[in-house]
Amino acid sequence: MSARAFENVTTWVFDLDNTLYDPAVRLFDQIEPRMTAWVMKVVGVDEAEADMLRQDYWGRYGTTWAGLVAEHDMDLEAFLWDVHQIDFSGVSPVPGLGTALDALPGRKVVFTNGTADYARDVLDALEIKDVFNAIYGVHEAGLRPKPDPAAFEAVFAKDGLDPHAAAMFEDVPRNLEVPHAMGLRTVLVAPEHSGHPHIHHHTDDLPGFLNTLT
Repeated sequence: MSARAFENVTTWVFDLDNTLYDPAVRLFDQIEPRMTAWVMKVVGVDEAEADMLRQDYWGRYGTTWAGLVAEHDMDLEAFLWDVHQIDFSGVSPVPGLGTALDALPGRKVVFTNGTADYARDVLDALEIKDVFNAIYGVHEAGLRPKPDPAAFEAVFAKDGLDPHAAAMFEDVPRNLEVPHAMGLRTVLVAPEHSGHPHIHHHTDDLPGFLNTLT
């Protein structure tokens, strides 16, 4: 990987969960049972079926909440508040990440399928909230989830970024398809890379990767 591939980047867009912290932190071990409980309540099914539906909605709609809203007219605000009432004590700063982010030239923003308030809680625990110029969540995305193109269009318009002078970092490959088509540099942050053509770069060490760019 050559740093020259990023020399024109002036806006750095980062997903939050399992991107800015290691999946081993396992925050979703707390969130997913809460989502399953909502599926049980809204759909009226037992826990096993609700857990399968939770995953099915994530696969088909991009997020569990999008499936529940589309198919069952769920109260989204109550859902979003409840599923993010979790314990952040297991989240700790990633060595070198804050310094690597701060060294990047230009704007740094977070774009998550969760809420901006939830993102701030995670970033506070990681001790990197002050590094970012803006935080965008589901409300800023017009209540559309990644990978819906409308979500990216809404957030990128609010930020005023130039897609051809921006890069996006994500742990979910499908969430990089639209940014790639819009002209962003794309970086998959994950243990493995299965060779998707819409992914320009791959890393399992985000601080180390960012350090190579500066």
